[in-house]
Amino acid sequence: MTFTDHSVVVMEWSMTTKKAGAVGRRGRNNLTEETHFFVTATIENFKPVFSDEQCCQILMDNLSHYKNKYQFKILGYVIMPTHFHWIAAINKEKGTISDIMRDVKKYSAWEIMDYLEMRAGKKFVISDSSLKDQNRQLWKKRFDDEVIRNENMFWAKLNYIHNNPVKAGLVERDIDYKFSSARNYLLDDYSVMWVDIYPEYHT
Repeated sequence: MTFTDHSVVVMEWSMTTKKAGAVGRRGRNNLTEETHFFVTATIENFKPVFSDEQCCQILMDNLSHYKNKYQFKILGYVIMPTHFHWIAAINKEKGTISDIMRDVKKYSAWEIMDYLEMRAGKKFVISDSSLKDQNRQLWKKRFDDEVIRNENMFWAKLNYIHNNPVKAGLVERDIDYKFSSARNYLLDDYSVMWVDIYPEYHT
């Protein structure tokens, strides 16, 4: 695949965002291999765990750690109070999306629950009788993943991610939300989380 100059792409994104609250690129190219995924993971019982910025930081630290292990790319993300979305480009030789999510969920859960228990001075418990003896579980057992098959689908999912905080009434503009790749794409701001900007990654 070939892309236009990055500065031109950013300008086009910015203009599109001002007009319609979206980012994107003209044209449609197929992503023929199942290596790009739109992924959603949700906190059990929809507890707003990620209203605490330290919990967001723990999740991001875990993503960064396993990014090195599994050599995947983070093409977009948003951390909402009860869930997070991200777009991953995986390296099949290093691991599947299930391998990645298993480890990210497992180890982020331990660290987040330990932090919340230390802060509250009591055991972290999800108030859900269906969990029985596993009431210290943080994440819902399953995560949702969808294969991204072409560029139009990619931009649609990225726009959905960036619009999440706006739609939820958390901010007025996508770039005002701290834990979102909208800041990477539209402000060139990598201070919160490294994101592999899509046109720079694919050549």
